Amino acid sequence: MANKPGIPKGTRDFKPEEMARRNYIFDTIREACKLFGYRQIETPSIENLSTLMGKYGEEGDKLLFKVLNSGDFMKKVNETDLADRNLPRLTNQMCEKGLRYDLTVPFARFVVMHRNELQLPFKRFQIQPVWRADRPQKGRYREFYQCDADVVGSPSLTNEIELLTLLDFVFRKLRIRTVIKLNNRKILSGIAEYIGAPDQLTDITVAIDKIDKIGLENVENELREKGLGEDAVVKLRPILTLSGSNQEKISVLSEILKDSPEGNTGLEEMKTVLGGYEAVTASQNSESHAEVEIDFSLARGLNYYTGTIIEVKALDTEMGSISGGGRYDNLTGVFGMPGITGVGLSFGADRIYDVLSALDLFPENAAETPRVMFVNFGEKEALKGLELVAALRAEGVSAMLYPDSVKIGKQLNYANAEGIPFIVMIGEQELNEEKATVKDMRSGEQTTVSFESIISKGAEIFV
Repeated sequence: MANKPGIPKGTRDFKPEEMARRNYIFDTIREACKLFGYRQIETPSIENLSTLMGKYGEEGDKLLFKVLNSGDFMKKVNETDLADRNLPRLTNQMCEKGLRYDLTVPFARFVVMHRNELQLPFKRFQIQPVWRADRPQKGRYREFYQCDADVVGSPSLTNEIELLTLLDFVFRKLRIRTVIKLNNRKILSGIAEYIGAPDQLTDITVAIDKIDKIGLENVENELREKGLGEDAVVKLRPILTLSGSNQEKISVLSEILKDSPEGNTGLEEMKTVLGGYEAVTASQNSESHAEVEIDFSLARGLNYYTGTIIEVKALDTEMGSISGGGRYDNLTGVFGMPGITGVGLSFGADRIYDVLSALDLFPENAAETPRVMFVNFGEKEALKGLELVAALRAEGVSAMLYPDSVKIGKQLNYANAEGIPFIVMIGEQELNEEKATVKDMRSGEQTTVSFESIISKGAEIFV
């Protein structure tokens, strides 16, 4: 007896209904990016390991899926390394390629390779799967999609303002109420300087970024374990618990960071970005826009970002971050081309899917089922059905003919199960009269419609 087939842990099959909903998210993001002037690119699923290794830190390198060389992948293996089970060296000898870990490093490689063909600033978006050899668990997969939008080659804060409006635009289209959290890496540097621990900036930000998950007390304990003095912990506490309006927070921190040039630069950048977003959204006569909230505990991969830091959370469900990003300097420096700055964000497609499901926000037409199914009563009737199906498709109406002439009950059950809203019945009498019976499967209502009307007015009939 054959073994039951399966798929690798951390990967998923997507049924038609799930794919339709995922495509609704991807299409919304894609159309928004195009509307904002971003141009789509794609990069290969596999990259040279020399491109990927060393870009994500030691832990990230361990999570890279390596691809064995074609043919005799053992031919370059050193026998001593094999006997000693020297895995790092063996990997280098057997694998020259790997699956991409994210879209950012491949994008940096793309910019360097195509620099002479690109006009800077270059606005790019990318929607593709990535792979990580992580331990699978709920909400964490080994294969998943990233949806990124970036601007490279421009230091202007106008780009940050536009990205905030892009976030607001996408989530309003998806009908998800959100709050956009905002911080700046320079402010975090100023805070570390203020509490007397500038050399422990990474330890501080890694800890405070967990405040929503583990609470302030545990964050402070972690900082103490990292060697932060009690005086520094005490000075940090009121900053992490700072409340009030955005302007009040900025006012308080401006006084605290008055002696920190870098901190003050970060505050000025924040005021520019915040003011620009508020001015743009205030000028639009539309439904309410996402609120921007200053959060000085927001870090999001401090070693990566160098300026503005962005994170988006859904307001009506506990889902964590559903999008995030920020400003990074020297994107291409790791590939020998320093000085190209950028700012970007990534939409969390899987979490957005979960939010839309939890809040029942997927539109009815997201199912992507045919609007119309013609019942098959026999060869002559089916041929006429195919003619009308072709005419409807030419007008942009999704239509199909049931392929087999079986009992009508079976055909109607199929239409019900697939969620097809209209069926068209053409029997011998209808064929002679050049008319069809149209049934709305939702209401049960039946009408008689001429073939000519189906051809000329199908888009109006089947709405």
